[in-house]
Amino acid sequence: MRPARRIWISLLGVTLLGLAFLGIGYWNATRDPAVREARVAIPHWPAGAPPIKVLLIADTHVAGPDMPPARLKRILEGLNATKPDLILLAGDYISEKRLATKLYSPAELAAPFAVLRAPLGIVAVPGNHDHWADLDGIVRELRKNGVTVIANSAVKRGPVIIGGVDDEFTNHHNLAVTFAAMNALEGAEGKTPRLLLTHGPDIVPDLPAPVDAVLTGHTHCGQIVLPLIGAISNVSRYGDRFACGDIKDKGATGAVQRVFVTAGLGTSVLPLRYGAHPDVWLVTLER
Repeated sequence: MRPARRIWISLLGVTLLGLAFLGIGYWNATRDPAVREARVAIPHWPAGAPPIKVLLIADTHVAGPDMPPARLKRILEGLNATKPDLILLAGDYISEKRLATKLYSPAELAAPFAVLRAPLGIVAVPGNHDHWADLDGIVRELRKNGVTVIANSAVKRGPVIIGGVDDEFTNHHNLAVTFAAMNALEGAEGKTPRLLLTHGPDIVPDLPAPVDAVLTGHTHCGQIVLPLIGAISNVSRYGDRFACGDIKDKGATGAVQRVFVTAGLGTSVLPLRYGAHPDVWLVTLER
């Protein structure tokens, strides 16, 4: 075989392998999310109150080609089948990645959330990408579609208080104000179950007191996790401490803090995923 032909065949093989690698990554990114399930036993759960199911969704990152609004709407319609009592959205609704084939307006990225159904409502916080974009427009459109958006504030839904911490990555978080807002909603007994909703998990070591669960996203569970190498980045100053999943973290206070970190639905920077399947968490709170 002539040397020129061998080189051509080698280049063709490398090109085909590269295309296959990209194809697998895009297929992984556009798969339907896995529904991860867990239970949190709360000793101070109100006597006689039934368990509630909390659905955590994060990092929808609406943009082409991998997450157009129509795809997000279809996914959210499917998640209604989990019959959540309460839905929590942990930020990054928009994406402006450089390789996007199409960017969408706040109205377009927020419209799919109107299909969600939960008797205790839908509560959301902003993410870093939302702060980098048209945050006011995103918040306004989410509210038009039935979503309660809070930032360094709190709301009570059913038997639980939800503290919503603004995005730490862009330095908009305020734990003291959020905990004060939760305290203001506390009953006379001071034993109302508490959830903390925030975009990224790096606030956990700084919590002034433990809560029953922290629900968060941002890390994408690494998004690109390669054999022998691991995650290219967990977008966290704590490395892989809060990378992914159901975590029991022992913080500075010595108390064990339950943390749920979702891989999210969309992608950041590249519309590819390896070793980090899109997912949501369905967490049952019970006595």
